[in-house]
Amino acid sequence: MHVAADRSALLRRLMERLRQRLFRFGRDEELPVVLSQRRIFILPTGSGLLFALLLGLMLLGAINYELGLGHALVFLLASIGATTILHTFRNLSLLAISPGRSEPVFAGDTARFVVHVDNPAARARHALELGFADAPAGTVVFAVASGQRSSVSIPLPAPRRGLLDPGRLTLATRYPLGLFRAWSHPHPLLSCIVYPRPLPSPLPPLAASAGGVSLTGNGGDEDFAGLRLRQPGDPLRHVAWKVAARDAGNSPLLVKQFAGGDSGERWLDWEQLPADSDVETRLSLLTGWVLAADAEGSPYGLRLPGREIAPAYGEAHRAACLEALAFHGRR
Repeated sequence: MHVAADRSALLRRLMERLRQRLFRFGRDEELPVVLSQRRIFILPTGSGLLFALLLGLMLLGAINYELGLGHALVFLLASIGATTILHTFRNLSLLAISPGRSEPVFAGDTARFVVHVDNPAARARHALELGFADAPAGTVVFAVASGQRSSVSIPLPAPRRGLLDPGRLTLATRYPLGLFRAWSHPHPLLSCIVYPRPLPSPLPPLAASAGGVSLTGNGGDEDFAGLRLRQPGDPLRHVAWKVAARDAGNSPLLVKQFAGGDSGERWLDWEQLPADSDVETRLSLLTGWVLAADAEGSPYGLRLPGREIAPAYGEAHRAACLEALAFHGRR
């Protein structure tokens, strides 16, 4: 059993090295990736092989029965098949591929990688198939008009947190008759950040702060302490709309501040989690806390072993906290 497994592993490594040398699977540093003649490969499909077999049988019948029209039909169909090779190749030739922006997702969700395909030629490109070589189930079929760009979103499962590298692309076509398949393996820089899967749980209590000013406007027993300029990420419900209406929009928006009440800092601390939880469970719980604190609109900080993010709020702060959780222990 062990000998067979070792032989199988050795065969896979040899095949992978052969494929890398043959199809140039290295990362493409220069963008956009232009599909030149050396990057496009073409072979007959199953339908193409069957077509060739039928032509051979027809030719034998025409020779055996001395049918002149039979010879003419065979050579006509053979010429059509040969011409198909050129059209299949031209359907990929000189297409330019560049990566787009891929939005972060949570573990267990489906990531979507955006790839831009530009067609500089004066002819349209039909029946193009774009997907990842290691996940052919997510292949997308599309077309690109002459002189236009098509942005393709390719789905890929994201089972684990961290940086998801989908690997090389496969751009293929069987246009126009399906007798031949032309393909290329561009490998531009594509990646997606995968956050830990959130687990909902109650937020930890606020810690007492040195000052008595709260950045939130949740009301309760708090006293109005003044106004300040609005910053990106401030919730709209904290804006002093009456002051903005009085100024007729000529002054920057102001945000209400309150003193007293439930003011303080909320820390999302690794040490506050159950001691018997494993690393991934703790990260999932912290992710749930980050989402809950962000929805609450109050400042919060994040403490991880070896890293601390000061209390703040807003989309940029939320993204920074989630990214820290995604790459914890991975770099």
